[in-house]
Parts: sequence; C-alpha cells; structure tokens
Amino acid sequence: MKLILAIMSNDDAPTASSALTKEGYSVTRLATTGGFLRAGNTTLLIGCENEKVDKAIEVIGEYSSRRTEVVPATSSYDIGRFASFPVEVQVGGATIFVLDVEKFLKL
Repeated sequence: MKLILAIMSNDDAPTASSALTKEGYSVTRLATTGGFLRAGNTTLLIGCENEKVDKAIEVIGEYSSRRTEVVPATSSYDIGRFASFPVEVQVGGATIFVLDVEKFLKL
C-alpha cells in the first residue's frame, strides 16, 4: 500500500480531486501554505494499492497545470532604500511524494 501526497495550486485541486474520486480513489484535501510565494496550496492525501499509483499520478498531472505569474520582488540597495521589481515565476503543477505505508488501520 502507498500514500500519495500531492501538493498543488488551490485552482487545480477541485478538478483533480473530483477526477481522482471518479477513478475510485479516496482523497482527503488539506489546506496548506507554500513557503516561497506564501500562497495557499492544497495537499491531497491519497491511499491506494501499489498497482494504482501510476494511474493516480497520471490523473493528477492531467489536472495540474503550470503557469507563469508576475510577483513583486524586493531588492535592497543599501540601508533604508528598497525597490520592488516584478519577477516572473512558474506556479502550479504538482509536487508529488509516494510513501510506503507500513500499516493501515480503520478504527
């Protein structure tokens, strides 16, 4: 048995979660916050049998799109002088971890 952790944009999570559920996966959604952009994310927890991992990753990839966003970046020239420049960054997509589950209990 495996546990899949999929961290993705809040924009992509509802459709990815629905698609996984339609494929027969049990999905738990958690609200999380990323460290780089300090933007809201969603982390999906998916428990499944080993042979279903690749299909889950395929579904997640299908509904997790990468896009470019412009965000302000602050630079310091010297003491007390700052400037804010827009910077393009890639956002979206999914970061996926697949973990072995040693024991699974339903109490």
